[in-house]
Amino acid sequence: MLTDADLAARTDRAVDTAVSAARDHGYRPGTPRVLHDLFSVVVALEPEPVVVRVPTVLPPGLDPAGQAEQQRREIAVCRWLSDAGHPVVRPAHPERPVAAGDLSLTFWERLTVVPDGPPDAGASGATLARLHTALRPCPVELDWMHPLDDSVTAMLDALRHDTTHVSPTDRDRALREWATILPVLGDEAGCADRFPGTRPQPVHGDSPAYNVLRTPDGPYDADLEHVCVGPVEWDLTFAGPEVVVAYERAADRPVDAELLALCEAARLVQLVACFAMVPQQPGLGDGMSPLLELWRASEPCGGVLG
Repeated sequence: MLTDADLAARTDRAVDTAVSAARDHGYRPGTPRVLHDLFSVVVALEPEPVVVRVPTVLPPGLDPAGQAEQQRREIAVCRWLSDAGHPVVRPAHPERPVAAGDLSLTFWERLTVVPDGPPDAGASGATLARLHTALRPCPVELDWMHPLDDSVTAMLDALRHDTTHVSPTDRDRALREWATILPVLGDEAGCADRFPGTRPQPVHGDSPAYNVLRTPDGPYDADLEHVCVGPVEWDLTFAGPEVVVAYERAADRPVDAELLALCEAARLVQLVACFAMVPQQPGLGDGMSPLLELWRASEPCGGVLG
């Protein structure tokens, strides 16, 4: 388990790497400022109008080449959305992943952000519907339901010898559920067979309601690191019934409640697997524990599949 000193050293290394890479690409950063530090260290390079995202906590078994390819897809999608007039954080020069040792950095335009007000389910649903409408014709080739892939199996396997948070009973249940969910959500054909009314399209992929920046010019979508092809229900997991209703109203299309429940079950199994990353980021354990308890109390596979 990493110590506080280890974590601080990792953050300092990420900041130093971001500053060095920025200088290599023609920027003149002043004093760097860390905006976020969890799975990635996000560094503002003031006075330059850019931020650098430096992924530092990666799932076991992740192929560095696969990580860079997903970063390229995110950059391409965000550039396409911005060129189409959609409010999204736009990639900054050099508009490609930058390799720095074992790290892969991406550069993004820095926006002026205003404080969040009280949660607004109607606004969240409408903002997501707007994003889905904008993404529908996106021509960028994307993976299906990223990151429901081999990384989940690798993380569950890594938990074999670490029972600090996830017990052997938990892990066995997660593996059984994963084996049941994967044939349905693991590829487009399986999803279409079980849910013939679904209309897969490009989706954000990772809690889009929480990845919106509030600016003086309105909300901007951000952090499309997991952009992929899938059902819109994948972006509505755990958004809450009020957001779902607002989404349906704004999108003028129904949400499949059964498919949403299965997507939420898949998210919970993914969450169990993510405990494999706690040794890299110890604070994750306490933060994810309430959701682990939610999963333990839930029906297997959301009660959707037998």
